[in-house]
Amino acid sequence: MLPRLAPASDEGTPLLISAVTGMGGIGKTALAVEAAHRAHAKGWFPGGFLFVDLRGYDDNPVTADQGVLALLDAMGVRGADLPPTTARQYDAYRALLARRRDRMLLILDNASDPSQYVPLLPGTDRHRVLITSRDRPDALPLRVIDLETLDPKESAALVTRALQDADERDDRPSREPDDLRELTALCGHLPLALQIAAAMLRRRRHRGIASLVAEIKEAGDPTTVLDQGSPGTDLYGRSLALRPVLEMSYRRLSPEQARLLRLLSLAPGVETGTEAVAALADLSVDAALGLLEELAATYLVAPRGTPASGLRWRLHDLVRAFGADTAGREEGEAARERVLMFYYELADAACGRLRWLPGRPVPRRFPDRGRALAWLDEERAGLVAAALWAGEEPYVDAAVGLALSLSEYLDWRRYFDDKITITRAAQEAAHRAGDHEAEAMAWNNLGIALHETGRVEEAIGAYTHSRDLHQAAGNHHLEATAWNNLGAALQDGDRVDEAIDALTHSRDLHQAAGNRHLEAMAWNNLGTALRDGNRVEEAIDAHTRARDLHRTVGDRHREASAWNNLGIALYEVGRVEEAIAAYAQALETYQDFEDWYRAGQTLHNLARASASAQRAADARTYWLQASEAFTRAGAHPEAARARAQAELMG
Repeated sequence: MLPRLAPASDEGTPLLISAVTGMGGIGKTALAVEAAHRAHAKGWFPGGFLFVDLRGYDDNPVTADQGVLALLDAMGVRGADLPPTTARQYDAYRALLARRRDRMLLILDNASDPSQYVPLLPGTDRHRVLITSRDRPDALPLRVIDLETLDPKESAALVTRALQDADERDDRPSREPDDLRELTALCGHLPLALQIAAAMLRRRRHRGIASLVAEIKEAGDPTTVLDQGSPGTDLYGRSLALRPVLEMSYRRLSPEQARLLRLLSLAPGVETGTEAVAALADLSVDAALGLLEELAATYLVAPRGTPASGLRWRLHDLVRAFGADTAGREEGEAARERVLMFYYELADAACGRLRWLPGRPVPRRFPDRGRALAWLDEERAGLVAAALWAGEEPYVDAAVGLALSLSEYLDWRRYFDDKITITRAAQEAAHRAGDHEAEAMAWNNLGIALHETGRVEEAIGAYTHSRDLHQAAGNHHLEATAWNNLGAALQDGDRVDEAIDALTHSRDLHQAAGNRHLEAMAWNNLGTALRDGNRVEEAIDAHTRARDLHRTVGDRHREASAWNNLGIALYEVGRVEEAIAAYAQALETYQDFEDWYRAGQTLHNLARASASAQRAADARTYWLQASEAFTRAGAHPEAARARAQAELMG
């Protein structure tokens, strides 16, 4: 901020006007006044500075005609010296500024409309102007400083300083650092909210920060608690209250803008893509984008990303709470149903693309795997949040369907915590609704996530529930899938004989149904169980069958899994060169699919086999490549172990 006011800015053709913009309560006035004092102390404005509060967001904002009277009064023109007409008052104001040789800074604070400040601009380039506004001023060429909320460390420092300025012995921030962090997050790192919270803590000197945190969380809407505890006014005589600030900004919106703000407050996730906003509001994408841009100009909505990468839209937490409280029940339910169906349909198409096999129709929306993954990655937070609506009666069917659809994607990206969360919600909702098929599928998906996170006994229980429900319904196709997954979990639970029986049962059911794709998956898992049971030659045969069946149906990714498992079995019987060749086949496919976690596992196997074949240099290279692949997959412990192995190889 301060460098914008430095005399050096006079070089070339200076822009004489700067604007500090941002949402209400973000500290625009405080920043402007502090910068003015510092600039004056440096001698940059020997003529001093003039300040007028235009109260642009009050019910009765100050007009330019009223503002010029205040400015003339500040320059000593009052009483009999005051010109009798408005036109002559402006003339006198500009003449005074033109005659003043010492440069001055004019602060036009809290402006909401160009009509408030344009007539007050000096008629000379000697002086500088600083405007503060909750709306981006586009009427003039000027430098704009957009203020954002504080970062967490700055927020904590603000509250700490406010407490210790009042009482240097106040050690609550150092005693309760976690509660302080939570309090600043609940305040949305907004300076006004933090200032109110600090004032409340000063008054409740003998209570901990945790007490205020608990009170805010219980209320749900931070503005309710903070406004009740507001100390009144700030240094500028303005009310220290959050809700009036938000209400004033809201009342200035058009009906269309206000409606979109209310509905966006109900969106799942922290950020929402333009298409999802359009679905939420039942608008075309172009119409939604136009309204979002208008809201962004008022700093009630913040854009993220770029048009090329895809714009996303975010609300400050306090604005979100305000907007959600303002939305009507029927309006809100209809909006949430629309965005939930939007997410369900597109997630189903995107995840369908991940499961796609040659010969099946290609989803029009996602003609390639990369675009499907990119959309899912962008919308992940919103998709997961929307799936959790399964716990609310109006949204059960679509939310459960969304949770089930996301299974493939969450496995692919290894977001197992997300998967556990949404599949538990889906299972419970389906059970309450009496939808046994959906419940069985949810149990199966939950089992996969539990299994991948090492919770094997819980996974066995989940797969058993799934199998029994499918069996009772006579759905032998999905029963066979549950048997397959159950067998894999039993194997990892060191119940190898039970695992072999379960996987054999799964294979036979799929074989009888003529489903070669799922039969191949059962063969592959059966091979690993046979290997654990020291029946390695049988395992080699099982993995070979799995590989050939996957190749027949065109599932290259699962064919790679069969190649990798075949390599492990070949390695165990001493057929090292054949194992290395099998691993190489698997690695090529995993790299093509950008499946970096499984690529890392295969490189691990290649390194082991190369070391066994006395190829130390190759082994070291494979360990380093494994570390890189695991890093790309976000599997940092595995990456560290691979690096350590590479170092051992010299």
